Amino acid sequence: MSGDIQKTRKPAVAGSFYPSSAKEIKSMLGGWLHPSGNDSLTPPRAIIVPHAGYVFSGEVAASAYNRIPRRHAYKRIFLLGPSHRAGFAGASVDTQYSFAETPLGLVPVDVSLGKKLISDGNGVFTFWSKAAHDDEHCLEVQLPFLQMIFTDVPPIVPIVIGTERLSVIQDIAKVLQPFFNEDNLFIISSDFSHYPSYDDAKASDLDMAETITSGGLVEFLQAIRRIDKMGYPGQGTAACGACAIAVLLAMMDTEGRDSFTADHVMYRNSGDSPYGDKDRVVGYNSIVITPSGHLFHFTKEEKERMIATARSSIYSYLGLEFKGDDSPVGILKEKGYGVFVTLYLDGHLRGCIGRFTSPSSLHSTIREMARSAAFSDPRFPELSKKEALKIEIEVSVLSPLKKIQSIDEFKLGRDGIYMIKGYNHGTFLPQVAEETGWNTEEFLGHCARDKAGIGYYGWKDAELYTYQTEVVKEYD
Repeated sequence: MSGDIQKTRKPAVAGSFYPSSAKEIKSMLGGWLHPSGNDSLTPPRAIIVPHAGYVFSGEVAASAYNRIPRRHAYKRIFLLGPSHRAGFAGASVDTQYSFAETPLGLVPVDVSLGKKLISDGNGVFTFWSKAAHDDEHCLEVQLPFLQMIFTDVPPIVPIVIGTERLSVIQDIAKVLQPFFNEDNLFIISSDFSHYPSYDDAKASDLDMAETITSGGLVEFLQAIRRIDKMGYPGQGTAACGACAIAVLLAMMDTEGRDSFTADHVMYRNSGDSPYGDKDRVVGYNSIVITPSGHLFHFTKEEKERMIATARSSIYSYLGLEFKGDDSPVGILKEKGYGVFVTLYLDGHLRGCIGRFTSPSSLHSTIREMARSAAFSDPRFPELSKKEALKIEIEVSVLSPLKKIQSIDEFKLGRDGIYMIKGYNHGTFLPQVAEETGWNTEEFLGHCARDKAGIGYYGWKDAELYTYQTEVVKEYD
């Protein structure tokens, strides 16, 4: 853990923003980070995470880090955040240290790339001074998360931004654009509202999160101005890391905003912590940016085996011969995934049963849910042998449930909904929206009335959870 003091950045905020001992860090983060069962998730291109003390924002940050596949090999990690200690004209790249130290050990710094950014950056990248880096917390607090989820942390490129001037932000984005690809991870460090009341913070922060997940740089800047005009008492900023977020959005716009999916994973503010009050709070969002298209990366063989597993289970119950290969491969051997199996007959629903999580392997869970959909869905009689030969099968693999505080966090078509009120509960998969053409209120209302049995508007005071699905369709 020791090293040349001239080449190793010593931790500045261990013992204040996060624990000062490795044992305490592992205990705290171990309660939030879930290292297994996510290796088939699409590797994020970027995440937006808070940088407050862990007792306030650690769980929110962890919710984004949990979306990084543990076995994915990034070449390097770019850390971008706002300068809290010094003001300067552009972006300062830390090239003075070969390593950054935390109580968990050393993280390598890609000094050569940092120097290249400075030499090729047309003046917008500098190494401004030690003052811009040595005591800065916004990047340091991210390191223990990386050390917990990667066996070997890829080299980091620490970048502190000292300006919110749009032309400079756009220049920074242009220099970083060649590195904004699948080889690298961009970690954007930003808290959100500062010091309004609990309810005002929630309104401001969810507005910002919705803007980031649905819009680009222009919409983001408009949202900042809009929130500023709202005049929430005590609020000093809508996002303290707006400069770093703006750089990310500028790069996404250049590549094509439709090329990415931005998922708002979690929201909290300091008023939700037992250590904070509700009169003056700071807001925390976690957002994950992935290439559009897929929540999971399934191979062709994995998809074929999912359908084969479901059909084999149904055929076995009916005494029909199944000639395909339903042995588990790849992700089908992993545990913990939620699954819904949906059956269609002549284009019409013929059964749908699932669960949100399972201690069993994905292979076993698909078998169980397929049999339940065929023979235990109370809406339909048991599937006959004749019908079994004609059904089409869909297997939906689910992301973890995410509790939402506001319906503003729900996105029609992307999210499934699960609602609980007392002993009643019900769910609609995301694809129900496309199949029915319902708007958001109709989607929620029908789920509340028809699935949960709590009345059309019962969702308004129910516990709400969202999730996403990756659907494998037999006819595809």
